[in-house]
Amino acid sequence: MAPSGIDPHVNASSELGIPLTSVYDTLVYQEPATGRFVPGLAESWKISDDGRTYSFTLRRDVKFHDGTPFNAAAVKVNLERIANPATQSQKAVFMLGPFDRADAPDESTVVIRLKQPFAPLLDSLSQVYLGMASPAALARWGKDYQLHQVGTGPFIFKEYVPQDHLTLARNPDYKWGPAIWENRGPAHLDEIIFRFFVDPATRALALESGQVQVMGEVPPQDVDRLTANKFALHAAPIPGQPLQFFLNTRRAPTDDVRVRQALLYATDRAAIIKAIFRNRSPVAFGPLTSATVGYDPKVEKLYPFDPDKARQLLDDAGWRPGPDGVRQKDGQRLRVDGVLMDYGFVPETAQLVQAQWALVGVEFRTQSVPYGTLLQAGREGSVNVIPFLLSGSDPDILRQFFRGDGSFNYARVNDPALDAALDRAVTLTDPQARALLYADVQQRVMAQALIVPIRDYVNLNVAAKSVTGLRYDARGWFPQLSNVNMIP
Repeated sequence: MAPSGIDPHVNASSELGIPLTSVYDTLVYQEPATGRFVPGLAESWKISDDGRTYSFTLRRDVKFHDGTPFNAAAVKVNLERIANPATQSQKAVFMLGPFDRADAPDESTVVIRLKQPFAPLLDSLSQVYLGMASPAALARWGKDYQLHQVGTGPFIFKEYVPQDHLTLARNPDYKWGPAIWENRGPAHLDEIIFRFFVDPATRALALESGQVQVMGEVPPQDVDRLTANKFALHAAPIPGQPLQFFLNTRRAPTDDVRVRQALLYATDRAAIIKAIFRNRSPVAFGPLTSATVGYDPKVEKLYPFDPDKARQLLDDAGWRPGPDGVRQKDGQRLRVDGVLMDYGFVPETAQLVQAQWALVGVEFRTQSVPYGTLLQAGREGSVNVIPFLLSGSDPDILRQFFRGDGSFNYARVNDPALDAALDRAVTLTDPQARALLYADVQQRVMAQALIVPIRDYVNLNVAAKSVTGLRYDARGWFPQLSNVNMIP
């Protein structure tokens, strides 16, 4: 898919990070296997006891692709650019949280000051959206910077033709890759070209014809065919949220927790994963995917598929079987309404859920709508069911969805205890203390049956077997390309 804008400080798409993670270095990096943060452009850092001041000691041997030095003044320019309202940042500015200012007391020290503690800051600083750009290039190109990007990474931004391709060239001077990379020096490949294919059919043809060697987001039904021939599967779990159906707690009949719990017990998620996703995605059990830092495995014991339990809960709620199989109460049919996006296998998933809920006497009526209409329905609370997910490597992502004033509070939940746990967790820098709070949040979300989780997202990538060394970062979307090579 071709991104609509590719300035990482300005734009928000995941697609831009696929090539640009190799153009920009970040102050810190996150190890995919453990989630721990390791030095990047910053050799070390200290966090003040009150969690409001982050002091970074920077490397002194780094240069931007245009030959200008990387130093504390450059970090200050980058952070101030992101925070400046004139930049109109769609994502990076929010990732800075309660940013106050950045100070550069000397060339190798930068101090980030926050208005209040913000535990996800290191996670944010490890992502391409807060990558370090050349201040000289920013000043030279202004609003046209996205066409002339300059970082410090293992690849140089060579050419960008919107809607067609983006080309990266090897940085021969690179020698400061993080310790978690297999190759910390210059990349093996001289050039990498990213081609944009909007139609999935043409993408597969380009791969099979040898026009391209790597393809991301492969439909699960194509994986077996492609990997049976000359391609290898590179599956990257995506942290953040699973595909989930939010249940509106303020609209009948899902305003009754027993009805919501019944819908969970009536959903055969394993059958959905097998039929639609060809067992290429794990079953989801809660509001975070199992690849997310802070995931609580105890949610896996909740709501096993049990249609008899679902029927009992509906009986207890006063809903009795009607003549056509749909339950009734006080002359009303047990019907839930939902809106759907038309991508991500959501319509196919909803069709199976519809059949499963019908077996316990629930009518699930759906309508596919444009994305903007779906967001509006969520804001207004005009339907019972809305599918939605966001990816993100810090569990603070839950605050947007389950805090009473959250921008995506599609369950319409108003739970002061949940709000307090979410607010507290974002201020803690102790990983264990944060994990305990987020475990409580996940349990509370599921106890109230605010969502029906379906499947954890997995980015299915396939590559020609001649491609070696391909790895993906902690986000699951972005390839680490300095170690990639081609064998004859």
